[in-house]
Amino acid sequence: MSEHDAYRLPRTVLPRRYDLHLVPDLDAATFAGTVSIEVEVVETVTEIVLNSIELTIDETTVERDGERHPATVALDDDTERATLTLDAPLGPGPATVHLTFAGVLNDKLHGFYRSTFTDDHGRSRTIATTQFEATDARRAFPCWDEPDMKAVFAVAIDVPRGLFAVSNAAEAATEDLPDGTRRVRFADTMVMSTYLLAFVVGPLTATDPVDVDGVELRVVHRPGQEHLTAFALESGAFALRHFTEYFGVDYPADKLDLIAVPDFAFGAMENLGCVTFREALLLVDPDRATQPELQRVADVIHHEIAHMWFGDLVTMSWWEGIWLNEAFATFMEMRCTDAFRPEWDRWTDFGISRTAAYDTDALRSTRPIEFEVVSPADAEGMFDILTYEKGAAVVRMLEQYLGEDRFRDGIRLYISRHAYGNTRTTDLWDAIEEATGEPVRRIMDSWIYQGGHPEVSVERVADDRLRLGQQRFLYRTDDDTPDDTTWAVPVLLRIGTDPTSDPTDGGSAASAERVERVLLEGPGTDVALDAGSTWVLANSGGSGFFRVRYDAAGRAALGRATGLAPIERYGLVDDAWASLVAGTSRVGDLLALLRTYADEQDLSVWQRVIGVLGSLGRLLDDEARPDVEAFVRALVGPALLRTGLAPGDDESARTTARRGALFAAMGTLGRDPEIAEHAARLLERADADPDAVDADLLDAAVRVAAAHGDAERFADFRRRAADPGATPQERLRYQGALADFPGADEVDVFLAMTVTDEVRSQDAPFVLRRALGSRDHTGRVWEFMARSWDDLLDCFPSRGIDRMLEGIRTVTDPATAAAIDGFLAEHPVPQAGPTLDQHRERMRAGVLLREAEGAALALALSR
Repeated sequence: MSEHDAYRLPRTVLPRRYDLHLVPDLDAATFAGTVSIEVEVVETVTEIVLNSIELTIDETTVERDGERHPATVALDDDTERATLTLDAPLGPGPATVHLTFAGVLNDKLHGFYRSTFTDDHGRSRTIATTQFEATDARRAFPCWDEPDMKAVFAVAIDVPRGLFAVSNAAEAATEDLPDGTRRVRFADTMVMSTYLLAFVVGPLTATDPVDVDGVELRVVHRPGQEHLTAFALESGAFALRHFTEYFGVDYPADKLDLIAVPDFAFGAMENLGCVTFREALLLVDPDRATQPELQRVADVIHHEIAHMWFGDLVTMSWWEGIWLNEAFATFMEMRCTDAFRPEWDRWTDFGISRTAAYDTDALRSTRPIEFEVVSPADAEGMFDILTYEKGAAVVRMLEQYLGEDRFRDGIRLYISRHAYGNTRTTDLWDAIEEATGEPVRRIMDSWIYQGGHPEVSVERVADDRLRLGQQRFLYRTDDDTPDDTTWAVPVLLRIGTDPTSDPTDGGSAASAERVERVLLEGPGTDVALDAGSTWVLANSGGSGFFRVRYDAAGRAALGRATGLAPIERYGLVDDAWASLVAGTSRVGDLLALLRTYADEQDLSVWQRVIGVLGSLGRLLDDEARPDVEAFVRALVGPALLRTGLAPGDDESARTTARRGALFAAMGTLGRDPEIAEHAARLLERADADPDAVDADLLDAAVRVAAAHGDAERFADFRRRAADPGATPQERLRYQGALADFPGADEVDVFLAMTVTDEVRSQDAPFVLRRALGSRDHTGRVWEFMARSWDDLLDCFPSRGIDRMLEGIRTVTDPATAAAIDGFLAEHPVPQAGPTLDQHRERMRAGVLLREAEGAALALALSR
């Protein structure tokens, strides 16, 4: 048997319907259940194989024509299978498999698990909830736990009276039982995959339903949080209407519940009609949240609702295709959020997440977006930045190249053609190709099945001719092996002419622009230009997933060009930083470019500039830090003064957010003492009157106060992080800031907190990642992690260690990097997949960058 066959179920028996009955015991943290599975026997069998892990199966029978026959059960934990051996051969035709089973409500945030919270009376309360993607339905009940083995599900749950129960479909009936419990029966679901099944039981409540064109929408939450649900209801209702119109297909379930879960390993989960979320990504007070926090809530809600069509109605056949679900939902979340709040300029903000994808994809250890998945661990490793952000970026690139309307026509064809079924990646490309007549499969295969991305070179070789070339873009490493990979690059060239003044006609000529589509295949091609054109932008609209390198004349011409969009200005900074990491430019060139952004007005562009400033600071020894701090103050200070320290009348949300970003940069990266004092005053003012300081500025003040904080401030923030009256975003704001304190004693207290109940296991990996990225205490934080490794493995969700280790990517100190590399070489993290290799390679690239450019940076800043 091959390794692949060891994890794939035979297709000799296929499920058609599950009748599932569960009896959870929240006090004992256990559950019992029965399941009757209607199956179709395809060929004669003597055994039936399905999935099961961490369950006790007590009784098994197989029924046909009203007669039940016992079967023996053998469990294999390695392959997570249960084999039912029959007492006689079973021929083709319908049958029903009956199983009785029991399990434990675990605390690992997967399968059927328990989540806890403290209520308003100080009592600890327990919820039983689920997280089945990718391969954890088998931890809750025996099943055919593969995405192409779709079936109908009918769920019944026995719960104590007074507790709330919810599942994928609407409640169909309830029955009071003699033991004081209540049996809740839910309607049948549509045909769907096991990983989309969900059920939640506990002391919860729900908002009154909102009717969205016939679909009932609710938010389910723990008591006392209804005041945090209005934004989710507004956002969810908008998304239901937006996607129904975009896809041209009705919402496929009979209702939609958005459920806030106190302990949740992912951001959210797209269970059909029963979407589960981290509380901080669903429950929000718009008046007390920053613009980025509010946008993040909208994004996640829109992402999960997009999945109702792209993932739930139409589902990938196997886990190598999960990128199709997640990348497209990420793309659609931004499209929906941009329509929901146009003033947020969501597509410009997309540059930030795309930068993170670039940062991984420029490594030799990157992977193709789609690659072979064999085991459950392989499937778990698919949920990374390449699946989500790079996948969404190449989808956006294709849409902009083809045109939005033609692209949507292809998506509608794909959804209508494959509704209720399973697909492979090529099915999507074929539908878009059929709708547009463009060579979509040829273009996209080069982006999906090979890792990396190109750098497109732009050279003016004659007044009327431009030469485009491509080569793989790679960060500097010790490996200089040539790589001749090429892509089918859909380039949108914007060709323009500068405005000129002609005294003979007494006026100023207007600039002229045109956009030309070029499909760059192979190493290079020539493009004809109008003889009078003066500049060329090789990534018009900033939607292409490739770096751009201009010749000197081209760079100079773009520097004189007017009217570049914010995302295009963002791209120039992002490309310049990337070329420095790659070793194809020098730090002096980057500093010169940054100085030209002193008058920048866009939030996203400033966020990228600030990110680059922070990265530059990590390349310097301690004695050079005052110089980089002075550079930050000189660049950022005037921009903050122009923006003002207080909101203006009717200013945009992005202006308010820009003030916060600039204020935080001045106080943390610039170490400006006046800003630190002002931050302290803002906190005092907010304590006296919570409405006196807007959330974006208050968030920045918290960051600055932590960076300059002492033991007293640490204790205050620690108290605020546990305040039950705070919003989820406020608690996380103060909890995260605890990682930023400069004192060693405070760092030690914070680190100890992360392995206690004071920091939820869903949050601890992220705050440790933040602490590991601290310039002051990286070594100290790493020593704690290495010393506490076994405890961290035991405490955190499966993917938590990988999330935590993302922090090593910012390490540039050679000694610390060597210690980390040596430790991780001896302590593999199987569930991290290739991402751990990527973290380590990115760390080594940072060390090499510091060695190559650190001295030059220090010298340039000292002048």
